[in-house]
Amino acid sequence: MIFECERLIVRKLILSDLNSFHKMQSNPKVMQFADGEVQSLSAHKKEILELINKYDIVDNNFWIYAIERKKDSRFVGTLALVKDGKEDEIGYRFLEEYWNKGYGFEICKATISYCRKIGLKKIVGYVVDENKASAKILERLNFKIVKKFISNDIKLPETKYELKL
Repeated sequence: MIFECERLIVRKLILSDLNSFHKMQSNPKVMQFADGEVQSLSAHKKEILELINKYDIVDNNFWIYAIERKKDSRFVGTLALVKDGKEDEIGYRFLEEYWNKGYGFEICKATISYCRKIGLKKIVGYVVDENKASAKILERLNFKIVKKFISNDIKLPETKYELKL
C-alpha cells in the first residue's frame, strides 16, 4: 500500500488488475479527455507490465498506481504521479461505474496529503476544459489556474492548475 483514505487504497499495480485496467482504458468515455485511444487487451497487458516494471527503476519519475476500494478490494481506477522535481503532476482515472461517487475528490485530497508527506513543494494537474467534474474537484481543493492552452495530443482546450504545498 502506498497510502489510503476513507474508502480507497492506493497500491502498486499487479498483473491481476489487467481485466479491470483494460475495461477502463478501452472505454471511450473514460479516454475522451486523455489520448482518446482505445487499445487491445494485449496492448494493455504490455502497458501494465511496463508500468509494474517501472516500480523497480531507481530514478523512475512516472508512477501509475492502482486505486482499490477498501470494502471489497475492487480495482476502481488509477492514480498517476509524475515526480520530476520541476512540475510534479497528479492525475487520476476511474472505471465509469465508479463515477459520481465522490472518489475523485477523495483521492485528490489524499494525494495532496501524500505529496506533502513525501516533501513535494507544489503539484500540478492538467484538465481538459470539457471535463467539468475534474476541474471542479481541483478548484474545491484550492488549485489555482496558471495557464490555458490547446493540448498538443488531443487538440482540445485545456487548463493547467497548480497547488503550492
